[in-house]
Amino acid sequence: MLPGIDGFGVLKAIRAGKDVAVLMLTARDSVDDRVLGLREGADDYLVKPFAFSELLARIEALQRRGMRAGNAGSTRLVLGSLELDLARRKALREGRSLDLTPKEFLLLSLLMRRQGEVLSRTVLAEQVWDMNFDSDTNVVDVAVRRLRTKLDDPFEAKMLRTVRGMGYVLELP
Repeated sequence: MLPGIDGFGVLKAIRAGKDVAVLMLTARDSVDDRVLGLREGADDYLVKPFAFSELLARIEALQRRGMRAGNAGSTRLVLGSLELDLARRKALREGRSLDLTPKEFLLLSLLMRRQGEVLSRTVLAEQVWDMNFDSDTNVVDVAVRRLRTKLDDPFEAKMLRTVRGMGYVLELP
């Protein structure tokens, strides 16, 4: 019901380009429409009207599935001179080994899987520390600072950036 193209056309265009999670949010509520949406490549399908809590839960489920899928794929992540070997739990930058704690390694692997994407403190707390609530703790900020000390401080090019008021992003300078 979009002007010039319908949601199924948008879905086909997305699937032709990038491999991203797609949640169809639509007024088309017939079983045939839902089946078509899922068969055309939607990861989930939600019919209007909907409860906001259900939408949020479905988005969180898609994120969890994406994280698991990232774990199941390649065991090596690379961003410029930074390499992460997930199987051996080793991190290298410019050929130098980074001595990371288990939480720092998990934090870095999350940032690398979602490189270029600003991740909020809440997302990082949920994914790395399994903290499923907002709190006033500074555990994320402290961990990011410690990771930055090992990842960026010894090198000229800085990769881990703070986006004020939003979170953190790992990207090439």
